[in-house]
Amino acid sequence: MSQPVGHKLLFEFIAGNPCLDFANTVNNRAGDQPEELLIDYSRLLRWGEEARVITNKTAECLRIAGQEGPGRARSTLRNAIALRDALYDVFAAVARQRTAPETQLAVLNTAVHDAFEHAQIVYGNRLFTWEWVHPEHSLDSMLWPVARAAMDLLTSGELNYVRLCAAESCAWLFLDTTKNHRRRWCEMKTCGNRAKAKTYYQRQKGE
Repeated sequence: MSQPVGHKLLFEFIAGNPCLDFANTVNNRAGDQPEELLIDYSRLLRWGEEARVITNKTAECLRIAGQEGPGRARSTLRNAIALRDALYDVFAAVARQRTAPETQLAVLNTAVHDAFEHAQIVYGNRLFTWEWVHPEHSLDSMLWPVARAAMDLLTSGELNYVRLCAAESCAWLFLDTTKNHRRRWCEMKTCGNRAKAKTYYQRQKGE
């Protein structure tokens, strides 16, 4: 899928999995002033395009449908944020080696159930593949691949490599696929460098 033409990316995709990237749509989640990135339905669609979980054509169809039914669009956004927060709580518990909260796991299970009501297996070129049924007709279709990715990750060996960024205010999730599995930061150029600069400053101040 192509990226939106002529647009700078509004979201960051550093987690290594779409469900974790979706969970990361709050900046400074653990800080004093967290920043909500999914501010409206249009922004949710933009995330779906940039994450490549829906096509630009599907996004345009949904944008028109959202404008024609603003109440449905707002409801979809509320459900998306509820799923986003459930994903964060479940995977953060995994990263901290704690028990996942049952209420948030129930939210995720509902999303998985809804997603698979719109999925089918198709056969072509001697291969079986997943296909989403008419994603351009459902305002929440960008959530279907997210729910499936979460289900796949939770039941895979990669679950052992889910991490939380070590920066105090960040707490973004990511999949640590480094060779020694010692990655600490969501991104070295942002959180990693800031943490190093802070440590250096404290050391200099202490001298």
